[in-house]
Amino acid sequence: MLDSWPVPDAPIHPAVQRVLDAATRKGVTLEVTVFDESTHTAVEAAAAVGADLGQIVKSLVFVVPVAGGLEPILCLVAGHNRVDVARLAAVTSAPDIRRATAREARELTGFSIGGIPPIGHDRPIRVIMDPDLGRYPVVWAAAGLPTTVFPIPPGTLRILSNATVAPIAEARPPVEAGGDIEGTGLAAGGGRSGGDQARAAVSRDG
Repeated sequence: MLDSWPVPDAPIHPAVQRVLDAATRKGVTLEVTVFDESTHTAVEAAAAVGADLGQIVKSLVFVVPVAGGLEPILCLVAGHNRVDVARLAAVTSAPDIRRATAREARELTGFSIGGIPPIGHDRPIRVIMDPDLGRYPVVWAAAGLPTTVFPIPPGTLRILSNATVAPIAEARPPVEAGGDIEGTGLAAGGGRSGGDQARAAVSRDG
C-alpha cells in the first residue's frame, strides 16, 4: 500500500478544498487521504486503499452537444464496470452523447482527469450513478487531485452529488485480479469503444 496521511496534516490544495467545502455545505465532513504517489489503474487504486475493485468510484465525464456548447454529464461508475454508451444515451435521452476529451473535462468541471471528484465542480452537473456502487457499505472517490481520495457510503455519495441511480454499465464477466486497466476517476471519459480510459484518481488516474 502507498504511504498516506489525512489531508489536515499537510497544506490543503485549492482543488481539494473545493470538494471539502461542497460537502460541508450539505452538512457532511469528508476525511481525505493523500498518497505519496499516484496509482494508474482501478486495480492499483483499490490496492492502495485496501478496498475491492468495485469500491473505487470512477468519475467519467461525457458531453452532449447543446445550443451554445456542450452539456457535461458525470457518470459515477464502480471500478470493475465499463459504461455502456447505448444505455447511457437511453438513460439521459441523449442519443448523441459522447465521452469528453481531457480538455473538455477540465473546462467543464474545473478538475483534471484522474482527480475529478463527484462534487465541487465549477458548474451544476447532471450526475448518473452506477447502482453497483450500492453493493458496498463504503466506496472511495477522488477528492480533486490524482493523489487524493475519500471514503463515503454510497447513499451519502448519491445525496451529495444529487445523482440519479440508473443502470449504465456494460454486461461483463468477472474481472480477474490485475486484469482491469481502466483508470479510476476519477477521470474523464469512457464507453464501449474507448473502455473508460480514465486514470485512477487515487493516484495520478478517477
